Amino acid sequence: MFDKLKSGFKGLINKVTTTELKEENLAPLLSDFKMSLCENDVAFPVADKICEELEKRLAGVQVKRLDDRKKIVEDNLRQVLLEVMLTNKRIDLLKMAEEKRQKKEPFVLMFVGINGTGKTTTIAKVAQFLRDKSYSVLLAAADTYRAGSIEQLEEHAKRLGMRVIKSNYGGDPAAVGYDAVSHAKAHGINVVLIDTAGRMQTNQNLMNELIKVKRVVRPDLTVFTVDSLIGNDAIMQAEEFNKAVGIDATILTKVDADVKGGSALSVTYVTQKPILFIGVGQSHKDLELFNPEKFVNMILR
Repeated sequence: MFDKLKSGFKGLINKVTTTELKEENLAPLLSDFKMSLCENDVAFPVADKICEELEKRLAGVQVKRLDDRKKIVEDNLRQVLLEVMLTNKRIDLLKMAEEKRQKKEPFVLMFVGINGTGKTTTIAKVAQFLRDKSYSVLLAAADTYRAGSIEQLEEHAKRLGMRVIKSNYGGDPAAVGYDAVSHAKAHGINVVLIDTAGRMQTNQNLMNELIKVKRVVRPDLTVFTVDSLIGNDAIMQAEEFNKAVGIDATILTKVDADVKGGSALSVTYVTQKPILFIGVGQSHKDLELFNPEKFVNMILR
């Protein structure tokens, strides 16, 4: 996972460790490093920010004879990466779910993103995650456009032993979401997960449909799912969905197959919304809560 990104960081640390920390020495190293970041799917503004901050921190640092130069470089790089990864708002999903349960109200999550990102499978994984934490979960098949989408969610629900609220294809997605929330309230179900039509972010009519679902359902969180393997397209999609619909958090899918890793660094910085989970496999259990500190430690290992 993220092998190329790790290798880029390791290379930079080794080069900087053997260089006198002066601006004229650092500039060419950081210029090469910036290119390496961009090649590994880090968005250009993010690569720029990392290199700029690193130069500010390291240029002119006086290293004492017995100091560990490598540790000084690593610590500064860790701080810069954390600044990029951390947002003003951190989401504690289980705390939010518990607060809603205490109020006897359903915790509602609406999932958005384009087809092919693994959105429906991700919803099933989140359902499994929450059920394992003792929450009852209801699924809503509000993707009434894509052929087979309702059956796909129903198949996941069958394996999980959960109920799906659905309509006919071509039906009103907002009505499906509304019915699901009403059903959860009436039956004391803790969590509602709403699947919506995967669409290209440039399709304005379908985007308007999403906006309507959000207005009618008023979810507690709007979660954007994105395929980590699509590189800089992930950043563009995240920006567009955030602008059009407003997202609260991201789930990165297919991370287990991602050797580059730049999307994880970029999506948070560009949207200023945290990553909630990463998908690391095909089974319903293959979902991990995302921890920025743990991620940064892993790529600097």
